[in-house]
Amino acid sequence: MLRRKFLQNTSSAFLLLATGQVVKAEGKWLDDLQSKKLRLRFVVASDGHYGQPDTDYVGFFKTIVTRINAAHAANPFAFCMINGDIIHDDKTHCPAAKAALDKLNLKYYVSQGNHDKLTPVEWEQTWKMPLNLHFNIKKNSFVIASTSNEKGTYLCPDLAWMATTLETLKRQKNVFVFIHINPVKLTTNAVDCPELLTLFTKYKNVRAVFNGHDHDEEKIKLKDNVPFIFDAHFGGNWGTAYHGYRIVELYNDNTIATWVMKEEVEGSEMKINEDMI
Repeated sequence: MLRRKFLQNTSSAFLLLATGQVVKAEGKWLDDLQSKKLRLRFVVASDGHYGQPDTDYVGFFKTIVTRINAAHAANPFAFCMINGDIIHDDKTHCPAAKAALDKLNLKYYVSQGNHDKLTPVEWEQTWKMPLNLHFNIKKNSFVIASTSNEKGTYLCPDLAWMATTLETLKRQKNVFVFIHINPVKLTTNAVDCPELLTLFTKYKNVRAVFNGHDHDEEKIKLKDNVPFIFDAHFGGNWGTAYHGYRIVELYNDNTIATWVMKEEVEGSEMKINEDMI
């Protein structure tokens, strides 16, 4: 009942069902959610833009770390994903940005955005992980790929690497992909990677693709039945009026609930744009 009350106090509540449907979490769907057992929980945030002139980037990072740590203490996450544009062009900001994120009280991963202007070697030296990687949590896999380079060019992810990786993971129950720039022209600032979309549709266990980059996007957009999920921004100087992050929960029946958290209002965070997939 507490969870139902919590969900009812949010707007735009949706579910990503095991069937591939995206439905609003209300009525019967909301009732059904109460009986589901939570299997996995993670958090996604993007676009901190550490070092961007005329922004409170130090404060933005401190705030997002504090908020995620508080949510993690209340109901633990398996990991946190920082999905690109961690810094703002100048790589000398990397040590300070990393020091800020190292205050997260949970494992975190990072992806390269167009403002993260580092070479592959510099990226691995800074973040202690390669640009393209995947990891597993039981029967769930998480794929991270770069959509840019040291010049800030908008790019499609490495298609050969992605094809090999998804083939390797084809027997996994679920695959979640994290890439900074939307690759299917669903937004003004997206790129067009038709071969990548074909690849995603080939592997039915690709449950969702998480994108940052578009600070004004906060919902789910479908393309050929593949959900592309956005989480607004936690830094920078444009986008939604709030700074947010996204929570994702996977249940025992393979239903996924996801929602965006915005800033505190009267002492408590507000939950918006909830989805089930």
